[in-house]
Amino acid sequence: MPQTTQKLNPKDTEKQTVMFHDSITEAVGQTPLVKIRKMTARRGITCTILVKLEFLNPMASVKDRMAVWVLNDAIKEGKLKPGQTIIEATSGNTGAAVAMFAAAHGYKAILTVPDKISGEKLDTMRAFGVKLVVCPSDVPVDSEDNYYQTAKRIHRDTPNSYFLEQYQNTKNIDAHYYTTGPEIWKQTNGALTCFVGGIGTGGTVSGVARYLKEQNSEIEVVAADPIGSIYYQYHKDCTLVEPGTYLVEGIGEDMVCQSIDMSVIDKIYQVTDQECFETARELARTEGIFAGGSSGAALHVALKYAKGLGTDATVLVILPDSGMKYVSKFYNDEWISEKGLSV
Repeated sequence: MPQTTQKLNPKDTEKQTVMFHDSITEAVGQTPLVKIRKMTARRGITCTILVKLEFLNPMASVKDRMAVWVLNDAIKEGKLKPGQTIIEATSGNTGAAVAMFAAAHGYKAILTVPDKISGEKLDTMRAFGVKLVVCPSDVPVDSEDNYYQTAKRIHRDTPNSYFLEQYQNTKNIDAHYYTTGPEIWKQTNGALTCFVGGIGTGGTVSGVARYLKEQNSEIEVVAADPIGSIYYQYHKDCTLVEPGTYLVEGIGEDMVCQSIDMSVIDKIYQVTDQECFETARELARTEGIFAGGSSGAALHVALKYAKGLGTDATVLVILPDSGMKYVSKFYNDEWISEKGLSV
């Protein structure tokens, strides 16, 4: 995002200029890449694996990009006007980004969330003064109690409201096509063999993949999908399986979203909760990178994929959010034990 340049004192030409943003929402993006070293060495992997630290966005997740892009676009198109209430269904990260945007730009917000998300996420959203509606997570997507259906109902019943609807909004893809994709291409100088990301709404992987494949069609796009989600089988043969439950947050889905483009995804690997959490915890202990469970999922898949690559290959992995959002969950040994997992 562009920064504003202003003199500390316009009358004093000896004063240095100050670079700043006019709003916190302009501080989204330009996250760094870090090379994974110890985790690759211990597995005998010789190619380069880079991770993109999306948890360094203002609300500590990649969803900042999508929420700010979509809401700014809605304002430009006249769909979101002053005084309106923003409605959204979220597993937490989009909600935090919406809450930040609403507070910074003077909107109200009502967010519906599944009851499996961490307390850290809930408290973060509440800190901005938004209204939260917590819904059961173990109900079918078409149930009136489902958090997505609840959001649609609240939108219908709330005059002067705007529904972001990340699951069906193709601007979700655009956000990453126009920002994250070009950013990755520039940071790697185009020297990229494979891009890996988890899939939830699918916007991040789809948008980045579209851009990268336009630059180099040989770049392979690989996605991580938790067991219990519908994407793996749907990508394989276009059949819809009965969705199951899983503990990892922020990835996987129980419905096909319009915000995912399966045609730009080459492979999907399934991951277990154990693999997601174990890899994230290893990442913290060995690389000093504190990331969430969906980051563990993507990195686990990248490490698996990279075993067949040579020294000249480069794999880039999106790390969607921060481990600070899960201190009470999979970074807590008691929680891990209660869920029947190991550390």
